[in-house]
Amino acid sequence: MYTILDKQLLGPKVYRLRVRAPEVARVRRAGQFVALRVNKEGERFPLTIVDSDPVDGSITLIVQEVGLSTQSLCQKNAGDEILDVAGPLGHPTDIEKFGNCVCVGGGIGVAPLYPIAKALKQAGNNVTTIIGARTAGSSFLRGEMREVSNDVVLATDDGSLGMKGFVSDVLKHLVQKGGRHFDLAAAIGPVPMMRAVCNVTKELGIRTIVSLNPIMVDGTGMCGGCRVLIGGQTKFACVDGPEFDGHQVDFAALMSRLRMYDHLKEQCVSGAFAPAPKTP
Repeated sequence: MYTILDKQLLGPKVYRLRVRAPEVARVRRAGQFVALRVNKEGERFPLTIVDSDPVDGSITLIVQEVGLSTQSLCQKNAGDEILDVAGPLGHPTDIEKFGNCVCVGGGIGVAPLYPIAKALKQAGNNVTTIIGARTAGSSFLRGEMREVSNDVVLATDDGSLGMKGFVSDVLKHLVQKGGRHFDLAAAIGPVPMMRAVCNVTKELGIRTIVSLNPIMVDGTGMCGGCRVLIGGQTKFACVDGPEFDGHQVDFAALMSRLRMYDHLKEQCVSGAFAPAPKTP
């Protein structure tokens, strides 16, 4: 069992959990994730390791309540236990001194972006971070991002915080109007957002990595649900990634695969879907 040491509400249905997992905390690196199972009846699902403390043996996770499994996790409080926490999983981010880096996060994608920005800054890079959200109330980790970035630019769809517009437009503005130069871009968020950012960076000639954690299911490669096309080759986001060259990702195929599970998720959340009874 893995004990929840602390729980904080960051935004609408978004929680930060600090969980005791000393083995994971000791060896995890930026970009890696864990696979959780809340209880015996639950499914296994992946969450990025946002931070860790090897001294007290804890890892930090940020979770958005979107389905049955995340609902079960978010209902737990400090002192409660999680059945399984397996990891660290996935390939860590390739961190080196690139020069000027821009980290672009949208929505809940700001959470897995944080450890990458932190690691890039620690490696001696100049880090500009763009944080996008629908509204001011749904924007989070702004203070934490300022601590690991040289500059933070905020954007909201409705203009209630920072610049009004999409993060892809903000990035284009920084380069074309602001005279910024970037050697590397890291983009994490909803798939349409990552696709839009990659379209901009491809046009501008900026090397770009994206994290395809939105499509991961069990996080171990067994289900095959996270198949993606990278440069025309089939890859599994969980075992071959989760990070890939954004300019090689077939985003059309990726979005089509994501839509395959929408009706099942809605049925599960509404209670209309019931799993087949277990045979004795």
